[in-house]
Amino acid sequence: MRGAIVKDLRPAHGPLKHGGMGEPATQTTKVAFRDPPPFEASAQGQSLTFYPAGEDRRRALMELVRSATRTLDVCFYIFAEDEVSTELRDALVDAALRGVDVTLIIDRFGASASDKFLEPLVDAGGRYLFFSPRWSMRYLIRNHQKMVIADNARAMFGGFNIEDDYFAPPERNGWNDIGIRIEGDAVQGLTDWFARLRDWTDDDEAHFKAIKKAVGDWSWTSREGHARWLVGGPTRGLSTWARCVTQDLKEGEKLDIFMAYFSPPYTLLKRIARVAKKGQTRLLMAAKSDNGATIGATRSLYNYLLKRGAKIWEFSPCKLHTKLLVLDDAVYVGSANFDMRSLYLNLEIMLRIEDKALADRMREFVSTHIAASEAITMEKHKRRATLWNRIRWTMGWVLVSVIDYTVARRTNLGF
Repeated sequence: MRGAIVKDLRPAHGPLKHGGMGEPATQTTKVAFRDPPPFEASAQGQSLTFYPAGEDRRRALMELVRSATRTLDVCFYIFAEDEVSTELRDALVDAALRGVDVTLIIDRFGASASDKFLEPLVDAGGRYLFFSPRWSMRYLIRNHQKMVIADNARAMFGGFNIEDDYFAPPERNGWNDIGIRIEGDAVQGLTDWFARLRDWTDDDEAHFKAIKKAVGDWSWTSREGHARWLVGGPTRGLSTWARCVTQDLKEGEKLDIFMAYFSPPYTLLKRIARVAKKGQTRLLMAAKSDNGATIGATRSLYNYLLKRGAKIWEFSPCKLHTKLLVLDDAVYVGSANFDMRSLYLNLEIMLRIEDKALADRMREFVSTHIAASEAITMEKHKRRATLWNRIRWTMGWVLVSVIDYTVARRTNLGF
């Protein structure tokens, strides 16, 4: 198996001193947290560039769109009407005017962009489509994917949406997230998946049946065999994303999860606990979000996980939106959270790369964020766990993991 070659692209901010992989990093002086610099990795035939900082991510996104000469396939869950969305819309308009075939897909539930706002794209010769454009039971299923594909040769994906907060720095409480630029044969897999998504956006019943089938069957594997695209979504069995991560957790020995929303089912919680008992599990969760119920749902699981040896931190410099899981030598990154919706309901896209050097680099990335986070010990958790807080946390878990999931699943899948 060929290892990754990793390179940082600019000096990191702030004098951070990093501890070992099992310990939080420490700061030699008191400094405000700043996003890490971009870094590159060549892993399993794929050329990857990671953009943790919003301004770097925004610049890379716009450069990708402006570099297109033939096609632009774009998909986002949230697409607002603000500064960054206007800049991207205008860049898509410019691309269409120079003859690029531009297709934009956005989710009707998540996106606030109106027909009037997007009209210049159509006038320039491009097109936009809404996933779930009309109210129906399908409206409860969300297209949570984020991707931009230029000329079927270069792409960018991750957890970020098109709204100013997703590109704002920590001091403005912007969302902490990652954008990943990718070149290599994996872009062809992403192109194939986008073509399917484009065919489904009419929200037709037959198309919904096709989605359910594809989510359970579709995955793409690189020529070298160690890079895979996996998808999540509504299906009667497990999606390829849920099936793969479930199997990895059954066999894994060392686990790092850096996750915005974390409320997995009990089956996966037990598998995480099995790894945690080996003393090899670090969980970096959100202290800030736009949804207090999701934080409560996560905190309701701390007692169970801490008792089994998991080390837990909460990231407090700003809102957390990152989706990263490192299990042994496998790195999962993309649009999916580790909750019931992202595992079983929403349309998601995840890249799994098995590469030890890349896994080590992503664990260093997690350590950098642990340095700016609050350690949640059993003693601290017990002090927090007042009767009122336990009630609130349980209510959050019921809302996120039971009510929302059950209603959406039964109305769309019949059980």
